[in-house]
Amino acid sequence: MRTIDWVNGAVEIIDQTALPGELRVLRLHTVGELIAAIQSLAVRGAPALGVAGAFGVALAARVHHDDPVALAVAVQKVETARPTAVNLARGAQRAARMLPYGPDAVLAEACVIRDSEIAASQAMAMLGADLVTALCGERPRMLTHCNTGGLCAVTIGTALGVVGELHRRGRLGGVIASETRPLLQGARLTSWELTQWGIGHRVAVDSAGPFLMARGEIDAVILGADRICANGDVINKVGTYSHALGAWRAGIPFVVVAPETTVDLDTPSGDLVEIEDRGAAEVTAFGDAVNPAFDITPHDLVTAIVTDRRVIRLDRGEKP
Repeated sequence: MRTIDWVNGAVEIIDQTALPGELRVLRLHTVGELIAAIQSLAVRGAPALGVAGAFGVALAARVHHDDPVALAVAVQKVETARPTAVNLARGAQRAARMLPYGPDAVLAEACVIRDSEIAASQAMAMLGADLVTALCGERPRMLTHCNTGGLCAVTIGTALGVVGELHRRGRLGGVIASETRPLLQGARLTSWELTQWGIGHRVAVDSAGPFLMARGEIDAVILGADRICANGDVINKVGTYSHALGAWRAGIPFVVVAPETTVDLDTPSGDLVEIEDRGAAEVTAFGDAVNPAFDITPHDLVTAIVTDRRVIRLDRGEKP
């Protein structure tokens, strides 16, 4: 199934908040419903959010095609539904450029964005599997963080797509999925996807990752990104920075896999990115809490960035 698609006049998504207990498909008919799905994380992941942004503009164009003011407001709401991942705003803005040509043109462009993300996932899986094999040899044991499979994209995924390709080639030595606090997207979603693909794996608490690396149980860390800055800083699910430090200390590759649409050359470094802070209730029901949804991994801790077009070796001084 596709994580997100346009079906008979509405946006259909897999409700990621219901997994792994239930595979539930939601039909979203309005911009408000789509924004609620984005903010509740029913649909999430940088590539999927880019498609969601485009489809959100397509919904707005159909409802407000004769009201320019309401249309502009709806598009702006879609663009800003979540602030950290660059793909959401980019997808919305790209689709919005077709607004002068009518709702059908907007929808056609949104579908092109969807299809390009599918193609990007296929390319990343191949490039990433080649790189990991070159860096680690046969049958590497991988640690991944958050969810980077088809649920985060439309199909296949980013970093988890590479894991799937290694498995297909018979060159995967094992997978550890970190739980990914506070919403357990690794334990809930990545584990579910790996099970669907028939890939054996283990789940570890986030804080165990660096120790498992130090103990020699992991050959490489592979994960995605919500934004890659011009200097190579990586914005990704909170906990990424800790895994990067662990990989650096253990002397193993730390590989980021994300489409070109996630590379943001207009943002010089991670210091300039707004980090989304989510509600304390996601952490604890007792007292106050700080709950950043993402963190910033400095570029000098990243071995390589794999996109659908290229491999950028930051460890060799290359830049995005």
